Amino acid sequence: MNVQKGYVDEPIPQGIDLKSEILRLKQERNAVIMAHYYQRKEIQELADHIGDSLALAQLAAKTDAPVIVLCGVHFMGETAKILCPDKTVIVPDLSAGCSLADSCPADEFEQYVKQHPGYTVVSYVNTSAAVKALTDVVVTSSNAKQIVDSLPQDEKIIFGPDRNLGNYINSLTGRNMLLWDGACHVHEKFSLDKILELKRDNDDARVLAHPECPKPIRLVADKVGSTQALLNYAVENDATKFIVATESGILHEMQRRCPDKVFIPAPPEDGTCACNECEYMKLITLEKLYNSLRFMAPQVQVDGDIARRAVKPIERMLDISRQLGIIK
Repeated sequence: MNVQKGYVDEPIPQGIDLKSEILRLKQERNAVIMAHYYQRKEIQELADHIGDSLALAQLAAKTDAPVIVLCGVHFMGETAKILCPDKTVIVPDLSAGCSLADSCPADEFEQYVKQHPGYTVVSYVNTSAAVKALTDVVVTSSNAKQIVDSLPQDEKIIFGPDRNLGNYINSLTGRNMLLWDGACHVHEKFSLDKILELKRDNDDARVLAHPECPKPIRLVADKVGSTQALLNYAVENDATKFIVATESGILHEMQRRCPDKVFIPAPPEDGTCACNECEYMKLITLEKLYNSLRFMAPQVQVDGDIARRAVKPIERMLDISRQLGIIK
């Protein structure tokens, strides 16, 4: 059996308690399990740490564990490996990609950058390691505004790959950044009409929207912010009902933190599903998490030259975030 590629299909031993075995193997491997808020709830419940992209990058940079099991999508595993080249980084399913990262092929982005000499390149963390290697500073939705604000006002900037987040940051900062034409398929699919209908039926509800959403969705939101910012708002706000326009996995943590509040997932434009899920995030299951610890695979690898170039804009992001007090 090719463990790196074929382990996903390896049968699970009959009669085992998956959760107990995952915890046992985690201790045996001296591993730490990190999960994004968009993961399945059973994955979040087993994780040592859950967070958004900024938090996971920060945690990866700080952890003493020799093994990181990153329950998220592939670019998150790459970021962890770039920051921790001597650690073993595992993503339980390497086919867990990202439509936003895929919308920005490195070769095409490189040509775009070359066509605009003299521009500072600001790239969203939702990109491949190869795109990060072409970048001057990486940002997340938690710190994009502050990092862009920290650059000189007359600085010419390319922002990629998310046009919606870039447009939002332009509106907040008064910049005129050149925007790469990429987008997240989940946040693009939210239905404005259905959100307004939900709002009419729940006039006491606050609308929460991620900045990866198109502008019409952001305009009807009471709060626009990163996954972490939306969670914080839900916890701290006096409202008891919220319509949430981001990937529905965050509702698990919102409900856990606010058991007496109501969270309604904003629906997509097409289909009859009442929520909007990222199929890539949902690829990781308890079975795959168990097998990843069982076989210590599949491990994330990043080309050495790309990693050496990509670590600089990631570390610059973390340094600026610490200087601005965004992270400690």
